[in-house]
Amino acid sequence: MYAIKNKVQLIGRLGNAPEIKNLEGGRKYARFSMATNDTYKNNAGEKVDETQWHNVVAYGKVADLAEQYLKKGSELAIEGKLTHRDYTDATGNKRYITEVQVNEILLLDKKGDK
Repeated sequence: MYAIKNKVQLIGRLGNAPEIKNLEGGRKYARFSMATNDTYKNNAGEKVDETQWHNVVAYGKVADLAEQYLKKGSELAIEGKLTHRDYTDATGNKRYITEVQVNEILLLDKKGDK
């Protein structure tokens, strides 16, 4: 159990094509949003569909894979860790971001899906 300290696994679809940047030293960076869906019944017994959006980042070879194979609507499974960071925006307000930093991507689109 000690190996599972900060692990996230999600299955969902991309909201848009990955944004790719080349960092110093030739390392690649990919950022994209991913939607996961959940269905449950509320107190009135009605079916409720809920979508959660996740900010996802990848570096290195995983970013290369994202650039080459991922597009808007792609279905995938990811495994990574939850990260938090903050920054000060142009108006001086402090902003907080939670992201999933991906270690592995599994493409789930069927062959021939576009």
